[in-house]
Amino acid sequence: MRDHRALRAFDLADEIALMTYKITKQFPREEIYGLVSQMRRAAVSVPSNIVEGCTRESRVEYLRFLEIAFGSLRELNYQASLAMRLNYLGSPEVELYPEKIEEAEKVLSALIRAVRHPEPLNP
Repeated sequence: MRDHRALRAFDLADEIALMTYKITKQFPREEIYGLVSQMRRAAVSVPSNIVEGCTRESRVEYLRFLEIAFGSLRELNYQASLAMRLNYLGSPEVELYPEKIEEAEKVLSALIRAVRHPEPLNP
């Protein structure tokens, strides 16, 4: 079993989930069952799927959960972009939000590539 706490991808995903909850508190009340709910669900899905994938014994299953996490992260990226265009994001913390999502995408993508094509061991 893998330790999710040792993964930079998990740390970033966890940080993004916390940021998402803080940021969406300032959204208009009418978005509570719309964009707020969607963003929070996607944000929590990322670290949750990384954790679940780490519990899987097979590399194929691990990879599948990492890919689901990546899909949720891309979904959150779009939702954050939409929220920005709707002028729902206004605090200074928000400026770091898209950058943090992009960093997480790069790190998670690299992890997926490493799991998909593991380096051969040198004797």
